[in-house]
Parts: sequence; structure tokens; C-alpha cells
Amino acid sequence: MSETLVIVESPAKAKTIAKYLGSKYKVIASNGHVRDLPKSQLGVDIENGFEPKYITLRGRGEVLEKIKKEAKLAGKVLLATDPDREGEAISWHLAHALHMDPSANCRVVFNEITKSVLQASIKKARPIDENLVDAQQARRVLDRLVGYKISPLLWAKVRKGLSAGRVQSVATRIICDREQEIMDFIPTEYWTVTATLSAPGARKPIEARFFGFNDKKTDVGSEEEANRVLELSSGRPFVLTDVKKAEKVRHAPAPFTTSSMLQEASRKLGLTPKMTMSLAQQLYEGVEVGKNSVGLITYIRTDSVRVSAEAQGMALDYIKERFGEKYVPVRPNTYKGRSNAQDAHEAIRPTNLLMEPAALKDQLRSGLYRLYKLIYERFLASQMTSAVYESTQLSFAAGECTYRASGIRTVFDGYAKLYTESTDDAQEKEGTLPPLAEGAELRAEKIVPAKHFTQPPARYTEASLVKTLEEKGIGRPSTYSPTISTIIDRGYVSREKKQLIPTELGFVVTGLMKENFSDIVDVAFTAGMEEKLDEVEAGRKEWRSVIGDFYAPFEHSVEEAFKNVEHVTIPDEVSDVVCDKCGAMMVYKVGRFGRFLACPNYPKCRNTKRVVEKIGVKCPKCGADLIKLHTKKGRAFYGCEKHPECDFVSWLKPTGDNCPKCGKYMVQKLGKNGSYKQCSDVEGCGYVMRSAKQKPEEES
Repeated sequence: MSETLVIVESPAKAKTIAKYLGSKYKVIASNGHVRDLPKSQLGVDIENGFEPKYITLRGRGEVLEKIKKEAKLAGKVLLATDPDREGEAISWHLAHALHMDPSANCRVVFNEITKSVLQASIKKARPIDENLVDAQQARRVLDRLVGYKISPLLWAKVRKGLSAGRVQSVATRIICDREQEIMDFIPTEYWTVTATLSAPGARKPIEARFFGFNDKKTDVGSEEEANRVLELSSGRPFVLTDVKKAEKVRHAPAPFTTSSMLQEASRKLGLTPKMTMSLAQQLYEGVEVGKNSVGLITYIRTDSVRVSAEAQGMALDYIKERFGEKYVPVRPNTYKGRSNAQDAHEAIRPTNLLMEPAALKDQLRSGLYRLYKLIYERFLASQMTSAVYESTQLSFAAGECTYRASGIRTVFDGYAKLYTESTDDAQEKEGTLPPLAEGAELRAEKIVPAKHFTQPPARYTEASLVKTLEEKGIGRPSTYSPTISTIIDRGYVSREKKQLIPTELGFVVTGLMKENFSDIVDVAFTAGMEEKLDEVEAGRKEWRSVIGDFYAPFEHSVEEAFKNVEHVTIPDEVSDVVCDKCGAMMVYKVGRFGRFLACPNYPKCRNTKRVVEKIGVKCPKCGADLIKLHTKKGRAFYGCEKHPECDFVSWLKPTGDNCPKCGKYMVQKLGKNGSYKQCSDVEGCGYVMRSAKQKPEEES
């Protein structure tokens, strides 16, 4: 009876924590929620103050019985689920199942899984935070009401198997609205005139672009205007009339929040939000390093950019030792979070800076290593000095025509010595200009007019959608990844070359929602609801009143929609795949596991096939097409379409090239200077092929 029982969510987390707490503690996992609303019915008693009707989840009965048995044998029970709304709710459900007093000091929270933090947290056990539980309960009930009331309408009026959700519907609308902007966009013609100038002693010519007449900005809107500029400039000396220099300071980027981590992992590593969160969860809960399970990063669901004084102090000491005094800022860097940030946890950072990525490379599988390296370097960079650049602008007069050239050079690299932040927008490229004095005359090697058209707004990528959801206050850190996965899996949106494109189904459902449930898909309304849930968490609002204010008009909208909405027929998208049972052209359908191919002659013919993504490369073994596949955990790999007749498989993407050294197939790899090709026989051959622009580097 002397043992203390500690209950966490996952077995991986239990294994890591058990190692630190010692023999006086027994750590077991609940495997997430043990109770939830039933799937087969609404599970909310609307007439009785929206009281939830919780049941033990299917498959969790044995887990719960084991927990109850261990709890009876323990002298004390501590609930150590994740430090957020969801984790607090899991602890609350466990307390009720174990007949524990939620107001007793039974709840333990920690932001990182390290020995010192765990031991300190155990001593600071507190009661379960009922406000946090209420906020989670309000979100769960609200989402259940929206989903279970609107989804039957979609089944009746559009198609079976569809779903609606409070956050997913807004995300789909945002993507549909952007696509409509693109379709409505009318391009406008414009021209540029660029002069290539040779400068004495310069290694490369200067590219100067027409700015205007007599130093006044002038747009060139037609070929006639461009030819006039060309005529006025040709044959004339380009006289340097002005040299402007300015110092630019770029401050280090803030350490990662959930949102910024998802964005950077998408841009830099090509990971989907779902893959990123899965890998990050493993890094937080504990991964095998040597013979131990170690939690390498702090808690991953956070919108805070705050860093503890202790962690910051260790970072500054490390930076000084590794990079030198000049990379340590005079005053430690601090960052201001978003106005609606909850700031419950620190930013995402490594738990121990001595666990350097390079030292762990051989012990972590590729995805874990790459994400850990990204988090590690981003955190270190956030504590380093700013980068300083000198920008130069040269103005040239060619008769009455003014041309300008600009360049930028690094004065001090600062944080950029370690880390460069990516962006969806075009970035200013670094390039130096030769030292020239005012009055210098240069000769134009060529002057070239070029026709352009204004471009429509870009489609959303997963990275830019996460950024938009955060900026507009839609959802919270824990919802970004599942929201995007859901709208893709439901067939409302397709992912093509990283772009999110609404399907016809997505447009139809969004149109129906906008017409009948304008509040549900209204960005401002949804953001306002998130704020109300935050007020429930802060104890300033009662959760039942928040649901009650929402439900009455919502229920009326549902009733009216069932009366007034007419059935919409969406023709199935026909594929180029022939049904091998009846010869019909198969069509795309959407099921619980995403898109699949089905015979249009159902129910006479019940043939179905998975949707395969050909990569345009032939199988090195048999010559058939290679396809992209995914494991149950979402990790991509490549195999032959003739499996199981052909057993070719590769974790890395084959390029279709053969190694010039040994003749085996080449694969695509990713390094810090971009992608490159390497022989698939890494140990025996290891031949690497890079583009001319890439520098030699250690393979990743």
C-alpha cells in the first residue's frame, strides 16, 4: 500500500516517467480518454441543461479495470495527464471512474518530462481545475451538437457519409473563398524593362530595372510604353546619380509555438501537420536514446512564446561557449505573444541543450531527427543576437529614364549563423553591388522589356492555412492538425503539390452552410466562440449558458434547413481506371479512410480499389510503375504497383536515375542546401549527385 500510482495517457510517456520517479511509484497509461460521448447517439440531454451522457469507450473497459485494480492497491493516486484542457478532462473522467475527490490534491502537471521537473511537479499536486474541465466539456458538447444536428441534413440533402464541424466548416469555407477569388481574378498586363550594366572590376553585371522618368515612379502598362522606354534608354550612358545605403536589423525569430512549428515543418521538412504532431508527441513523451527513454522537447500544444528564465540562462551560456560572446544579446531576448494567446505553457524547446541533434542522429529515425533538429536550432536561434545587413540602392539616369538596382550584404550574421526562417512569401535575395561613386558612367550590355501579368492570390498550403486559422482565432493549438486532416479525408479539399484545393463537394457543402448556417461558417462568429470558451476556462462564464445562447437560434436554423433545402446531386468524379470485374470506368468515392475507387454499377458490382499515387518512376526490379504508399502511422514509403508479385519497397523516393558509379537506382534525399540524389546503396557505394549550386555537406 506504500506505492504511489501515477496515471498518464500513453505507454511511451509512462515508460519515460517511470525511469525518473523510481521504485516508490508505479506508472500506468490510460491510453487517452476512458469515457466520452457515445457515437451511436447525440449523447447530450438538451432538456436538462445540455448534460453530457458519458459512457466507457469501447475497448477501454479492460484498461479501466486494470487502473481500478492498481488504484485499490496504491497508497495514493496521482493523475498526470497532459497539461491542457483535454488532459484536465481525462484526469476528471479518471477521478470519477475511480471515485476520487476531484478537489483533493490529486492532479500533477509538467511542461517537460525531465527528472528535476517531474520530481518538483509531484510535490506540487493540486486539485483538478474544474474551469479547464468545463471549457473542454463546453467545446465537446458544442461540437457534438453542430456535428450531430447538421450531418444528418447533409446525408439527406447531399450525400451519405458527410459531416459538418464547427471548426472544419470554417476552414473549408476559407479555402473555398480563396478559390473563388482566384476564379474571379482578372489579370492585368504590366511590363518591366531591365538593363544589364557592366561595371569596371565587377565580377558580374548589375541588373537595373526601369523606375520612372526623371526619378518619378512610372508604371509601364503596355508594349508601346515599354518600347518607348527602350527607345529613350538605348545607346545612352547609364550615369550613377544616387547611392543610398541603409542598415537593416533582423531580429531572431521567436521560439516555436504549435502553429509556427507546423508551418516551418511543412515548409522546411515537407511534413503534413498530422505527421508533425505525431513526431512531436513522440519527442515530448520519450524516445529511445541508448538504453533510456528520454523526453527531448517540452509540451507541444502551446500558443506561448515565453521561455523560463532557467532555460534561457542555459541557452545563453551554451551560445557563448559554442559561438562566442558576440552572439549573446546584451539583454536576453523576449517575445510578445498573440493577443489571444493563453500562455499556459512555455514555447516548444529542447529539454536539454546538451542533447545535440548531431549526437542523436544515429539513434533517432529520420523524421524524429529532422524535427528535433529544427526545434533545437529554432530555440537556440531565438536567444541569439540579431542579424545586421547593409542594403544598397543605386539610381542610374539614362537620358530622362531612371533605373534602379538594389543589393544587400551581411554585416553580422547573428542568429542567421544557425537558422534561417522560411516564409510563404518571396524573400529578399542577398546580392552585393560593386563599389561605385556618384557620376560613374556604365554601359548597357542589353536592355530587355518583358511582359507580365498580375497574379491571383496564392492557394492555401497547409502551412499558410494554419497561419490564417491562428491569425483569425479559429481553433486552438490542439485543433489545427485534426481540422486539416478531417477536411481532406472527408473529400471537401484535396492536396495537390502542397496546395489545398476545394473539391466540387467542398463548394456544395460550403454553399449550403453559408446559406443556412451563416454563423457556423462565419469567421468572426467562430473566433468569438473561441473567446467565450477561453472565458469559461478563466472562470468568467458558465459553460451551460454559453451553449444555451448558441443553441436556440441554431436549432431553429436546422429545422428550417430540413424544410427548405432541396436535394443536391453531385456527379461522381470518373477515373481512368477500368473495373476489372465488369469493365466500367471506376469513380472516386470518399469513405471514413479517405478517397477510394468504386465501381459505378454498385450494388450489382461491389468492386473497390485504393487510390494510388504514381510518382512517374519505373520499378527498378520489374519495370512497372512505382506508387506512393503510407504506413498506418502516416509515414510515406514507395513500392511497386504489382505488389505482391513484386516486393520492391523503399523508404526514400527513387528518382528514376541509375548511379553512374555502380548502376543501382538513385534516391532523393534532403539536406540543408536542398534536395539531392544519392545511390540507394549507401553503405556499399554512397555516390552523391548535387546540383552545381549546392555545397558539399553531411548527408541527412
